[in-house]
Amino acid sequence: MTDPALGGGGAGPAAHTVASKLSGYLRGGGAAVPLVTALLAFLAGGVVVLAAGANPIDTYRAIFEGAGLNWLFPWVSGDDRVLAALNLQQTLLLTTPLILTGLAVAFAFRAGLFNIGGQGQYLVGSFAAVYAGSSLDGMPAALHVIVAIVAGCVVGGLWAGIAGLLKATTGANEVISTIMLNWTALYVGIYFFGLGGPLHSSDPAMSSIPVSNDVLESARLPVFWGDPELQGLHVGIFVAVAVAILFWVLLNRSVTGYEVRAVGFNPDAAEYGGINAGRNYVKVMAICGVFAGLAGALDVLGWQFRIATNDIPVSQLGFFGIAVALLGRNTASGTVVAALLFGALLNGTSVRNLDPTIFEPNLASNLTYIIQGLIVMFVSAPVLVEMMSPGRLRRRFAPRRTSRGETT
Repeated sequence: MTDPALGGGGAGPAAHTVASKLSGYLRGGGAAVPLVTALLAFLAGGVVVLAAGANPIDTYRAIFEGAGLNWLFPWVSGDDRVLAALNLQQTLLLTTPLILTGLAVAFAFRAGLFNIGGQGQYLVGSFAAVYAGSSLDGMPAALHVIVAIVAGCVVGGLWAGIAGLLKATTGANEVISTIMLNWTALYVGIYFFGLGGPLHSSDPAMSSIPVSNDVLESARLPVFWGDPELQGLHVGIFVAVAVAILFWVLLNRSVTGYEVRAVGFNPDAAEYGGINAGRNYVKVMAICGVFAGLAGALDVLGWQFRIATNDIPVSQLGFFGIAVALLGRNTASGTVVAALLFGALLNGTSVRNLDPTIFEPNLASNLTYIIQGLIVMFVSAPVLVEMMSPGRLRRRFAPRRTSRGETT
């Protein structure tokens, strides 16, 4: 029997989706693709900085120091080292959910799916975690943390599984369904935690503020570096790295991973080899939702401790996961490194860290979005251009003949 992972079975070009083509392109390019992509994106960002009347080298140095990465240099000492440590803690707090939302996109890519719904999965995971973390008073601390985390993972998985089920049963495009689920999650959260909502804070002092109840002390993640009162770094970073290792093992050393890769390479050939593509679509999307839901749970249990309706529409960590996965070549190690890069950019360009005499912080925050967009464009453009080439479009829409010789 032909190995479906090698593309046997005689499936035509239509069996390959844009997501699977993009995933293959990224893996085939090796480490050169993300390195060149990041370099080009930063060079283009430097042009934007220059056009704004600032010095790109000074700006990038300030962002580097604002992210706390200078803490890694042993010659940084005294007050500078203390400040660098505080900044690096904030960078790693952002890196933690970015690793997980990046994995949520990367795992779908490996199955030939494009998971745009990481943001919605992140949100519902945080909703479930804040509910469990704020309502089970009296539960032992370790158990309470685990229950709240599991709640976020389960709800995130179920939420993403909806898109997988629609894909498997009706052929609904997962891009459309996950985008719609993002908006649904957003408005569900605004309803739940809005004034008079079912999960609005029961504290009389918060009766006019649209927020959730605070996570109880027993459900908060322990801080191992820094001052807990100043949002020190919690143990969630170790959880995220452990999940990245699990991602690699699941994808490369398990039957599920083999089936996912086979379906991602060529679903028709996988079906011919006895692998149920539809069942794998549901499974893959559910796993993606677990990753993103875990990201939301760690955030709300590690340093946010509540959900405010004003923050729900502003959150973008799930969308950043797309750029993280693309830059990380949909691999575990690459995703971790790319998440650190974007965490450093987000923290280093924040208003509180960037010296306004070097570059206007309000403009610098947009620089992160510019670099994110450029990375997505540089990575995906070659594949999209090839997929939209006249020859491929002619093959895609050419009349086909049935077994009876009829033209369709």
